[in-house]
Amino acid sequence: MRHTADILASHPNGRNELEAVQASIEACFDCAQACTSCADACLGEENVQAMVRCIRQNLDCADVCQATGRLASRQTETSDELLRAQLQACVTACRVCAAECEKHSAMEHCRVCARACRNCEEACQALLQVPEA
Repeated sequence: MRHTADILASHPNGRNELEAVQASIEACFDCAQACTSCADACLGEENVQAMVRCIRQNLDCADVCQATGRLASRQTETSDELLRAQLQACVTACRVCAAECEKHSAMEHCRVCARACRNCEEACQALLQVPEA
């Protein structure tokens, strides 16, 4: 069960763009999980050496997404400058990871991960479009 919408709506210092914030938080945590699982699945592939770059991109993206989701979840005294920089880093990490996973699209776990990355990239980009988000 997701509680993101409820907690954001009940927060005493909540922001106006709750839908965009909620979408980015949920996309970030979903992407972090997908990337972590994809890295693990890559480790189970027959030719692990061929997957090293993908594993690395997955793990880096998972870490960036996790940090971004956590920062976006904090509504009190938010530094717009810091949040925007983190969102931009997340957009970049997701774009790089998705591109790498798309090279391995014969593997279902890489296809799923690439979709999660593209979704997160779009959600973070949408939040960046909101003034002072």
